[in-house]
Amino acid sequence: MFERNAIEQLRHWASKSKRKPLVLRGARQVGKTTLVNEFSKYFDTYLYLNLEIPHAHALFETDRSIEEILIGIYLYCDKPVSQGKTLLFIDEIQNSPKAVMQLRYFYEKTPDLYVIAAGSLLENLINKQISFPVGRVEYMAVRPCSFDEFLCALGEKELRKALIEKRIPENIHLKTISLFNTFTLIGGMPEVVNYYAQNRDLVSLNDIYETLLQGYKDDVRKYARNEAMAHVITYILERGWHFAAQRIAVGNFAGSSYKAREMGEAFRTLEKAMLLELSYPTVGYKPPVIPELKRKPKLFWLDTGLVNYVAKIQKEVFSVRDILDAWRGNIAEQMVAQELLAANCKLSAKRDFWVRDAHGADAEVDFILQIGDKIIPVEVKTGHNSKLKSLHFFMENSSANLAVRIWSHPFSVDKIKTISGKPFDLYNIPFYYTGMLLQFISEEQSI
Repeated sequence: MFERNAIEQLRHWASKSKRKPLVLRGARQVGKTTLVNEFSKYFDTYLYLNLEIPHAHALFETDRSIEEILIGIYLYCDKPVSQGKTLLFIDEIQNSPKAVMQLRYFYEKTPDLYVIAAGSLLENLINKQISFPVGRVEYMAVRPCSFDEFLCALGEKELRKALIEKRIPENIHLKTISLFNTFTLIGGMPEVVNYYAQNRDLVSLNDIYETLLQGYKDDVRKYARNEAMAHVITYILERGWHFAAQRIAVGNFAGSSYKAREMGEAFRTLEKAMLLELSYPTVGYKPPVIPELKRKPKLFWLDTGLVNYVAKIQKEVFSVRDILDAWRGNIAEQMVAQELLAANCKLSAKRDFWVRDAHGADAEVDFILQIGDKIIPVEVKTGHNSKLKSLHFFMENSSANLAVRIWSHPFSVDKIKTISGKPFDLYNIPFYYTGMLLQFISEEQSI
């Protein structure tokens, strides 16, 4: 398996002097267990527990002290008690509420032990069936692979390095954008990326997509509060992929008869499972970014490859030279949304977009980024600068002097003026730099 960027985040966590047990959160099959197994190579001793296994589960079903529980863990794992660096990974921790509560005592009584926990369906069980000790644990989000991780999997080490350092020369642009188009087609689910890297076989990936989707559907009844809600969630999992990167009406979504209240609950459940996000617009031009919850949200899914498969647009995405020409540009926007989120390991990370606050107005900017005290508009579009009407309107009213257009062409900077003559810089950034967008802007210009 290729190395994930989250390894660096785990190293940072491990270097803290007042380190708390770390809880990994993310959708099923985004690679949480594989990530920790890879991270374990940096330790002298690795203790792995899967609490789906009865004997491992029984280790915590006791009133014994944390010291005695730890001795039992060493014996169960057939490892001698180590004086070196020891990593304890408790997988599928949702199966034992007692194990969850013991995380507090690992923090208080065994500060030299490195403890990581993860589990399936964890998001939907938190605060319902299990409760993590407040202030005694910290969290990290694990998401599908980013484009630079995809390059790592393909063995494109020097290209990946150039990408991260933001120094890809124009004579290698076509190769890089072609690889990004392939990444857009297959998506970032680790099993998919790994299989493609090993076999370069696009057709066989459909079996993996089908297995992943079936797994998500099988999970529905585990986190739906009743049978009726299970039907609503299943409906979204069957129909919702066709609306990726589009604004939706929650009530009667996708032609259903489900009302806003029940459909809203189903969407929130899938958001907790980190399978999708409803991104609500903002109307302001400066921080704070406040979502307008009464307006229609955009729907973003966790993975573009799954969207392509379910929406049956793989052939269309494969055949275009510019992904903005596929599926009315929606798949390009979904891909940008995915890359923006992949660059952030915080659970609170969200994608935001802007709409004009006026009756009947249709001005909309695809994404906005807060950098310092400025809001930077980001459009995912090609074409002449004069056609970026929504962006021009935003810049007319904003205090920012920088806007971004993400496209398939090489990097460039245009000097633009709004209708009233206000000057600003338009950074034309190729798709493959999306994951480094915040750093790119900060380094290129002091805002």
